[in-house]
Amino acid sequence: MELHYKTFGEGQPLLILHGLFGSSDNWLTLGRKLAEQYKVYLIDQRNHGRSPWSNDWDYQLMAEDLLKFVQTHQLDDFILVGHSMGGKTAMNYAARYYPSKIQKLVVVDIAPKSYPIHHDQIVAGLRALDLGQINSRKEADEQLANYVEEVGVRQFLLKNLYRPKAEESAKKFDWRINLQVIGDNLDKMSVGLPENFEFEKPTLFIRGLRSNYIKDGDEAVIQRYFLNAVIHSVAEAGHWVHAEKPQEFLDTLLEFIQS
Repeated sequence: MELHYKTFGEGQPLLILHGLFGSSDNWLTLGRKLAEQYKVYLIDQRNHGRSPWSNDWDYQLMAEDLLKFVQTHQLDDFILVGHSMGGKTAMNYAARYYPSKIQKLVVVDIAPKSYPIHHDQIVAGLRALDLGQINSRKEADEQLANYVEEVGVRQFLLKNLYRPKAEESAKKFDWRINLQVIGDNLDKMSVGLPENFEFEKPTLFIRGLRSNYIKDGDEAVIQRYFLNAVIHSVAEAGHWVHAEKPQEFLDTLLEFIQS
């Protein structure tokens, strides 16, 4: 699969993978700052952003997508950053394919473990939106509020709405995400990592202390797979730590990859 991407800057390659319901656009501001020192690739994963859709969707396939991307662009000695679902894709890539090509790995607010399915309420809310009748993002937000209480989360989710050209669709709005496949396969996003692998390259886990994705005690499972891992906790930040505390996130990332 040929993934859509944006690239900025020159220098050592630095690849960024977004999380579930996200896209490369979520990382534009940080990506441009990092591009002052690196060649940054912001990648849309399958069924997200402007990358192709597929009925087949799991972490092994997304790791294969990344492998093809790395091969196509002839990348080597690169820094790999992944948030949430993107972090799981990055960890799966490290576990399955050419870990020697990664210089350093950064995983943002996700652990190498299984999680209970917990996005079903979001999917129900997105599916409940009648895109043929909604006239504005405000209307979409008002309807989604019946399912998703947090304003910031709704704003993040509704970035996936776009207005298609008249010749493309009769709908006033449509989704950038493949909502049907995502909703039908949430269980595949909750799994852990393949057994019996060890990654020895320097690895940084960044977690938000207001998030419950990486909990106290998860150090054991992290260090089981990632032998040279450190964990940095960001106070006053939740799951979207890079958006909630962008300067601390940027400083922490740069300190790690430049050390």
